[in-house]
Amino acid sequence: MPSTPDVTVVPVASEAELDRLAARLAATLPVPATIALHGDLGAGKTRFVKGIARAVGLDPDRVVSPTFGIVHPHEIPAGRRAVRLVHADLHRLAGPGDLHEIGWDELTAGDAWTCVEWADRAGPWLPDDRLEITIEIVSADARRLHARATGPLHRAAQRALTAPESFPAAPRRPGTNAH
Repeated sequence: MPSTPDVTVVPVASEAELDRLAARLAATLPVPATIALHGDLGAGKTRFVKGIARAVGLDPDRVVSPTFGIVHPHEIPAGRRAVRLVHADLHRLAGPGDLHEIGWDELTAGDAWTCVEWADRAGPWLPDDRLEITIEIVSADARRLHARATGPLHRAAQRALTAPESFPAAPRRPGTNAH
C-alpha cells in the first residue's frame, strides 16, 4: 500500500532498520507523546519501543514486553526532552476500565512518551492527538510500517519516518516545561 496524505507507509527490511526508524521517530516526538502500536504477535512492536529507548539513552534490554505487568515506566536520563518512557502492553487487558485500576492517568501524565501495544484495547483512554503505528509482517525479516498522526502534535514525527537525516524540532504542548 503506498503512502497517502494521511498515512505514511515505510518498508522495513530488517530489525536494524526498524531500530533506525524508531531512533528517527524519537528525535522528533513531541512532549508529551503517545504512540499507539498495532500489529500481530511477533510483528516488532516491542522491538520498536526498544529502539526508541536506545535512542534516548536507556538500556533496551530493560524494555521487555510488559504482558504480565501491563505497564512499565522507564525514567529517561536527564537532558532529554521527555522525562519518562511508558511502555504498555494491553494484550491481556480485560477492558479499558482496567486502566483506571492501574493508575493510567498518573503513569502517562506530564512530560512522558507513552508507547501502547495493542492500543485498540485502551478505548477512550488514548488521547485524541497521538501517532498510530501499525507494523505489518511481510516476511520473516521484512515489515511494513504504517503511520498516521491523529492530531497536529504528532505530524512532524510522522513526517520524520520518511524525511532525510535532518529532523525538524519537535513541538511541545503549550504549558509543558522544557528539559
